[in-house]
Amino acid sequence: MTLQKKKKIGIIGLDSMHAVALTKAINLGQLPESECFEVIAAYPKGSKNLPYRIEKVPLYTQQIKELGVEVIHSIDSLLEKVDFVILTSNDGHVHLEQALMVMRAGKPMFIDKPLAGTWHDSLAIVEAAEKYAIPIFSSSSLRFIETIANIDDYDLGDILGVHTFSPAQLEPNLPELLWYGVHGIEMLFAILGEDCKYVQRTFTSDFDLVLGEWDNGKIGTFRGFRKGVSGFGGVVHGSKENMELGHFSGYDNLASAILRFFKTGHPPVTLKETLKIIAFTIAADESKLRNGSKVNLPKI
Repeated sequence: MTLQKKKKIGIIGLDSMHAVALTKAINLGQLPESECFEVIAAYPKGSKNLPYRIEKVPLYTQQIKELGVEVIHSIDSLLEKVDFVILTSNDGHVHLEQALMVMRAGKPMFIDKPLAGTWHDSLAIVEAAEKYAIPIFSSSSLRFIETIANIDDYDLGDILGVHTFSPAQLEPNLPELLWYGVHGIEMLFAILGEDCKYVQRTFTSDFDLVLGEWDNGKIGTFRGFRKGVSGFGGVVHGSKENMELGHFSGYDNLASAILRFFKTGHPPVTLKETLKIIAFTIAADESKLRNGSKVNLPKI
């Protein structure tokens, strides 16, 4: 029997532990999809303006080398060696520049959250994906926790609403909730769908409480923590049962979703939905400036 030759994956950006975690899940884990794929090369440079991320590059570069991955100091050279790309640069402001190089080379790509650092850059990535006909998806890993991925297996009845929570540290150069609060916000969208109508945000220095109403009248709330013990989780309110959302348990589920996407070319999350999630975070910033008033989400 002839062994199937594995498709080759390249990593861009070694300023995030996600690069190492996803490589371990793909190359060393027990994922069924791993028999067809392997991370073989990585380009280290990611963030340009976040010193606390830049200083992590040597650590994650060493760890990626220990996994047998070749470190390459040019994106162009990396693209010559691989079939697919996982972009993990931590600062969304470099995503457009790096993603354009990947798309021009014709490589399907997963972009770790956030899709980009600004609304303009996010739209530019979506437009380029259409122009070059390159399949792309971007997501938080929290979308793929077991309880969300298998929600149809639970006898909840009709889903009436959702509450989620996550850390919500702020990064001054990004929409405030796009940096970390997006984890809990993406969980809302994963369960309630993409059609949120408006956002209201209550903000203190330590906490956020964000409320959204969806087109079907369902309400989702997100609580973000910058103080105390937070973690990730929430509750789904059903007509038959309420269900606690499980805790984050690692990157295997996200890695599996990425590999299935590479295999099929069909993204599990549309770029339209990703744009709506980004619009939600921007509207939440606007609501904060308006002292918690409702802010309508734009039509996308």
